[in-house]
Amino acid sequence: MDAVTTVRADPAFRADVLAGLAAPIPAVPARWFYDHRGSKLFEAITRLPEYYPTRTETALLERHSGEIAALSARNAAIIEFGSGSSAKTPILLRAVAPAAYVPIDISGDFLRESAAALQAEFPALPIHPVEADFTGSLALPEAIAGLPRLGFFPGSTIGNLVARTAVDLLRAMKETLGEGSRLLIGMDRIKSVEVLLAAYDDAAGVTAAFNLNLLHRINTELDGDIPVEAFRHRAIWNDEMSRIEMHLEAVRDVAFTVSGQRFSFGAGETIHTENSHKYGHRDSRLMLRAAGWGVIEEWTDEKQWFSIILAEAEPPRFAP
Repeated sequence: MDAVTTVRADPAFRADVLAGLAAPIPAVPARWFYDHRGSKLFEAITRLPEYYPTRTETALLERHSGEIAALSARNAAIIEFGSGSSAKTPILLRAVAPAAYVPIDISGDFLRESAAALQAEFPALPIHPVEADFTGSLALPEAIAGLPRLGFFPGSTIGNLVARTAVDLLRAMKETLGEGSRLLIGMDRIKSVEVLLAAYDDAAGVTAAFNLNLLHRINTELDGDIPVEAFRHRAIWNDEMSRIEMHLEAVRDVAFTVSGQRFSFGAGETIHTENSHKYGHRDSRLMLRAAGWGVIEEWTDEKQWFSIILAEAEPPRFAP
């Protein structure tokens, strides 16, 4: 008899999906995009001609890596939150020459593959992968105890969160890294709606496949029977909230079950799967200050489409 491979469902994934599909405004948190296939699809998105954030941020890192290194502590540990493929990380590692590197990602298989590739490129660098959801409580490896810390949070991933939750995450990062640590963070800027929509609804359909893969994952891991073809990818600009929204829209009336629970959607109803907030110059600084981070330096491109910010964790203040 052939062996049957089963996928062990993450209880948090099940809880989020069941609660999200039953909510008055159905939604599933964007962090659940990133199973192994979802992570691969996202890396493909970053190479698309319409997707400006990756190439713009990469160019900024290459141009200003020397300045970043000069403003960073020597012999620091670099802790990357949501490391993915760690594609931009070698630029920072070469410039800063850290004492250790800690990549953190929710997709374990993808994390280990990326860490192994980096280890081959930097054989003398101690690398300590951590499989975890960095939005929650996080313990760093004992191996980096006592080292200065530089957090790395590229890609404007902070934009996936509403302002309140983004500030909470930045506070959690400060707690994880400790006072006096530094954080290098990427933040996407407000720009023309046409450029934004193209970046999140590419002509090749890769972003659509990435969004729809969430339904495939639900079917595989949560015993779902969602007819994936009954949904389509939609990207819209919400001007009031200053964000791109991604949705899965039912193209017909549809009913299905997930983990034994039944759900139904009428044609045109959606599952909200992702936000990508865009920031003005003062917005990003205000959010960092609200979380206890003081801005040291900010770099942006010629079009002012994207910025990378170096901030320092400040001690709590008794008074203004």
